[in-house]
Amino acid sequence: MRDFRHDLSALALNTATLGHNMEGAGWGWSPERTIDACARRGIGGIVFWRREIEARAVAIGNYARAAGVRVVGLCRAPFLVGPLAFRSEAEVRDDFYRAIDQTAELGGDILTIVVGGVQPGTKGVGESLGLVGQYVADAAARAASAGVRLALEPLHPVYGGDRSCLVTTRDALDLCDRIGADNLGVAIDVYHVWWDTDLPRQLARAGGRILGFHLCDWLAHTADVLLDRGMMGDGVADLVAIRAAVEQAGYQGFCEVEIFSANNWWKRDPAEVLDVMVGRFRTVC
Repeated sequence: MRDFRHDLSALALNTATLGHNMEGAGWGWSPERTIDACARRGIGGIVFWRREIEARAVAIGNYARAAGVRVVGLCRAPFLVGPLAFRSEAEVRDDFYRAIDQTAELGGDILTIVVGGVQPGTKGVGESLGLVGQYVADAAARAASAGVRLALEPLHPVYGGDRSCLVTTRDALDLCDRIGADNLGVAIDVYHVWWDTDLPRQLARAGGRILGFHLCDWLAHTADVLLDRGMMGDGVADLVAIRAAVEQAGYQGFCEVEIFSANNWWKRDPAEVLDVMVGRFRTVC
């Protein structure tokens, strides 16, 4: 395993950790202020949310590179299926393609895909996953031409109905196998996979298709399954074992801290959040 006690070059901030994924959350720092704060601490990478960058992707990407912070990628593609997705296929595809273009404009490498929940009018996840496969297969060539890799992120089963009918690393890899695109892989988020006893076997199967690794923790007494994630070390996930398995599979990329925490971390001074994040990354991950 890599030793992060004195090296933060592989640490990336997902700006959701500061509340930037939701309107009105957090302290309202600009992308530039967030980049500067990362640069001062030696944080090597950053992942933005689309709502932050709007039409300023090129300028923000250039600013990050000038500050010495790599734009790792963008969150996220639109929901492709389910009750939270756009109503028409054309709207889904157009926004999917726009997300790919924004990732390229930022100079990012990875667009994360949270696929959406069970398609209205259907039951179970099979038909919905089939539709997801069609959308992703269609988008993969456009993403490849833009130099963007697509990372399917399985979510915890609690989100199966509305946010993600893709709930296991196994099913994510099965989709990758069926689509067969060289620029398609998976993002492994501790919050969503820590419980899965089949995870080590699936990570070994994934090999070089692991495109992202997301850090946070699952609190034993979580108050909100969406907005009460824990800082690393505050919960029950075996962070070290999961990272060991991810790296044994060949992953040597960024470790991206992504913490949705409406009533705790988002209420704190972002400078404090970043300092705690750095300390925990060095000591418990």
